[in-house]
Amino acid sequence: MPLTRRQTLGLLVGSAATLWLRSRPAVAEGDPSDIYTLPPLPYDYDALEPVIDAETMHLHHDKHHAAYVKTLNKALTPYRQWQGLPIEDLLRHIRQLPTAIQQTVRNHGGGHANHSLFWQSMAPNGGGEPTGELATAIAATFGSFAEFQTQFQQAGLKHFGSGWVWLVLTPQGNLAITTTLNQDSPLMEGQVPILGNDLWEHAYYLTYRNRRDQYLEAWWQVVNWPWLSDRYAQMRALLA
Repeated sequence: MPLTRRQTLGLLVGSAATLWLRSRPAVAEGDPSDIYTLPPLPYDYDALEPVIDAETMHLHHDKHHAAYVKTLNKALTPYRQWQGLPIEDLLRHIRQLPTAIQQTVRNHGGGHANHSLFWQSMAPNGGGEPTGELATAIAATFGSFAEFQTQFQQAGLKHFGSGWVWLVLTPQGNLAITTTLNQDSPLMEGQVPILGNDLWEHAYYLTYRNRRDQYLEAWWQVVNWPWLSDRYAQMRALLA
C-alpha cells in the first residue's frame, strides 16, 4: 500500500537530522550561514502601546532574545556539524543532539524560536479575528472564536510559573491548546506552533505587575491574525 503524504512527511521528519548531517557540505570557518541571528522587530518598540509598552519591548527583544541567540551560538561552537540547521529542525531533533548541549539548546534554542514567532504574531492595529482556513478550524475545534479565546486565556492563567501558552497544529492535523514550561517549544513534541503568548513575567510585568489575567485579555488587541491565518494555511498544506 503506498504511503500517504502525511506518512511520508513523518518519515522525512524522523530521519531529517541524520540525512542532513550526511549530505551537508563542510561549513567553512567563519561562514555566517552557521550563525543564528536576532531578527529585527517588524515594528517600532512603541508600536504595540498601550498593550505592551516600549520599555518592555526593548528589554524583551534587545536583552532577553539577544541573550538566547548569543548563548545558543556559543553552545554550538564545538559542534559544527549541527550549525546552520534551521532552528525548527534543531528543536525537532533535540534528543539526537549531543547530551552536553541538549539542555542549553532546549532553553536558548527554544527561546530563540519562540520569540521569533512571537514578534511576528503581533502587529500595530492588530486584533479582530482570524480568516480563512484558520477561522474555520477554530470554530470547528472550539465551537466559536470567543470560546477559543476563553480556553486559551484560562490555560495561560492556570499555567504555573514561566512558560508559554500555545495554539498548535498536531501531527494529525488538528488544532489544540497547550502550554510549555520555560522556553520549551511544541516542536520538541512533534507539534507545529501556530500562535503563542509569552507567560514569562518579563513579557508583561512593567505594565501589568502580577495581573497576568489582564495581560492575557489585553494581548488579543495586538494579535496579527492576517499573518497567522497565512501561517496556518501554509502549515496545514504540508499535511494535506
